[in-house]
Amino acid sequence: MKKYSLTLFLLFFNLFLLKGQELNFTVNINAQVVQTTERAIFDEMKTAFERFLNDTKWTNDQFRNNEKIKANLLLTIQDQPSIGQFTANAQVQVVRPVYGTTYETLLLNFADRDWEFQFTQSQPLQFNENNFTNNITSLLAFYAYVALGIDYDSFSPLGGTSFYQTALNIVNNAQNSGAVGWGQFQNRRNRYWLIENLMSNGQYEPVRQAIYDYHLNGLDIFQSEPESARQNILDALKEIQKVNSVLPNSILIISFLDAKSDELVNIFSQGDVRLRREVYNELLKLDPTNRARYQKIVQN
Repeated sequence: MKKYSLTLFLLFFNLFLLKGQELNFTVNINAQVVQTTERAIFDEMKTAFERFLNDTKWTNDQFRNNEKIKANLLLTIQDQPSIGQFTANAQVQVVRPVYGTTYETLLLNFADRDWEFQFTQSQPLQFNENNFTNNITSLLAFYAYVALGIDYDSFSPLGGTSFYQTALNIVNNAQNSGAVGWGQFQNRRNRYWLIENLMSNGQYEPVRQAIYDYHLNGLDIFQSEPESARQNILDALKEIQKVNSVLPNSILIISFLDAKSDELVNIFSQGDVRLRREVYNELLKLDPTNRARYQKIVQN
């Protein structure tokens, strides 16, 4: 009888592990500039946003707890024009583990300065991917699907397409709401242009392919084959530069470099000198404003 009970326990425990939700978002809220005595709302906001992101089942895939996609939402509240109404800046970061190591790499580091939303204490967060319900759940769900998409892209070529399609649907549904950040003719570094680069414009597919090559054929083999990994990362950068030469200043490439610039310096501060010089030249084409940072690659 004890053996039978143990078997049932292990079965249900394994089923629990396999059916955990996909995301592990950490939400941090900085509301220091907001003049209000009702500070508890920001703690509740953090808890509500994390629960929405982490407890929602976003896919039909099965994730173990250790496979959940890590991400950070750093929200800086700029103003509270009225009770329950907020404007904010957001930084969204998506993190990926590197195979065979304890190192985690940034997949996405995106600054979104167009957050306007309503939130009141005890407010239920409801989302319908086919219709616009409210701005806060559309904002959170958009970045949930972007996080899924870019993670899947890093493990298989164009693997995130279905998630980007849903994120695109969210943008399309939100455009009629009048809220900022969803429109084509607003800020060129907003959610519309991010998903346009990731999904709508096929000219950016080589960048998505390069994201796969950079991670699976670069970082994931770096520990065992460092020179091959460096060459594959260089090849990925060259593919990104081909797109950049035709479509300069795109938000997708800017966000990629925001996530990877320090990492690239660390990767190429050692290794073959010829390869390092080649990488340095590619990075100057892609990101000339960070010349001083990349100079470290060729100093030794």
